[in-house]
Amino acid sequence: MLYDVAVIGAGVFGAWTAHHLCEAGLKVGLLDAYGAAHSRSSSGGESRIVRVGYGADEIYTRSAMRSLTLWQQFCRESGQPLWHQTGVLWIAAEGDPYTENTRLTLAKCGAHFETLSPAELQSRYPQMDFAAGAWGIFEPESGALMARRAVAALVEDAVRHGVVFLREAAVPPLGAGSLAAVRTMAGATIRAGAFVFACGAWLAKVFPDLLAKRIEPTRQEAFFFGTPSGDPRFAPPAMPVWIDFSDPRGPYGFPDLENRGVKIALDQHGTRIDPDAADRIPSADALAAARDFLGQRLPALWNAPLIEARVCQYENTSNGDFLIDRHPDFANVWLVGGGSGHGFKHGPAVGEYVAARILRGGPAEPRYSLAAKAETQHRTVF
Repeated sequence: MLYDVAVIGAGVFGAWTAHHLCEAGLKVGLLDAYGAAHSRSSSGGESRIVRVGYGADEIYTRSAMRSLTLWQQFCRESGQPLWHQTGVLWIAAEGDPYTENTRLTLAKCGAHFETLSPAELQSRYPQMDFAAGAWGIFEPESGALMARRAVAALVEDAVRHGVVFLREAAVPPLGAGSLAAVRTMAGATIRAGAFVFACGAWLAKVFPDLLAKRIEPTRQEAFFFGTPSGDPRFAPPAMPVWIDFSDPRGPYGFPDLENRGVKIALDQHGTRIDPDAADRIPSADALAAARDFLGQRLPALWNAPLIEARVCQYENTSNGDFLIDRHPDFANVWLVGGGSGHGFKHGPAVGEYVAARILRGGPAEPRYSLAAKAETQHRTVF
């Protein structure tokens, strides 16, 4: 079968790219080696934050705002409980420039938000302990997506509208020029006019010579802790999703969504991971760090039982900017990835951008280019 575009990778970037291309009337094939939103993928987690604040990075604030609109539209149309508008709370130390820049950028972009003084922060969220002088920003329209289910629903919807989904592992292409087809591990031939490799943590394995030093997959762990029976303080609407920029460990958390417990994770790059072969067993050190922070921020949960844990990965570019660019050796091959731990929320806007570049040769964003990706990690996007 000949496709207009074949998309390799059915995570959030690949699924939304296939969605937009199909919506534009193209014949689209979508491949994934393990299935849509599988448990090894960065899109396969239980929940992901959707927030629009990004410091002074207006490009990501506007992308997140556009994506929020499209996510909400899709979730309404799906009829499934995929979206939780919990609001997102930023917690910042006194005088923190990143959060102040976030406030200014949100205002410039017309996003809805509240600024909370230290007294207002403590009054509104008495179940949380804050450092002296901490203040906050609250995004009332933001919240959390049920990530794995949302991507699976998106792929199911795309298939209903004509996308052909194949559970196939693509063989890395060789040569240069214009790619006519990719082979799969099972021996199938996938022919297309253009190819989008949206492989997440696998991009560096598919194109090792080009990307092994530009995309670094790292192990990330998240923990779910049980709340006291009959206690509503840790579920919406009493508790929002929150991100703590007052703590250098980069902690963030989710309220008790769908009775799964309070989720805690630390936004720090872990050790390098092989997304195919790594065991997904939580480490004792990461659990201890999460429990330590949990007790500091939510004292009533100091001895809360661990009821679930997840090990996934970030696929980090050198500075956290996305990679969305043509392959330098193949005129009709696109590289789409580098979510860097913050990319899930942007899936709709990324897919829209990729589709526009393929269909119309729309303007390229320099920050997404391959040329902008160094080989030394120095993260600047959070």
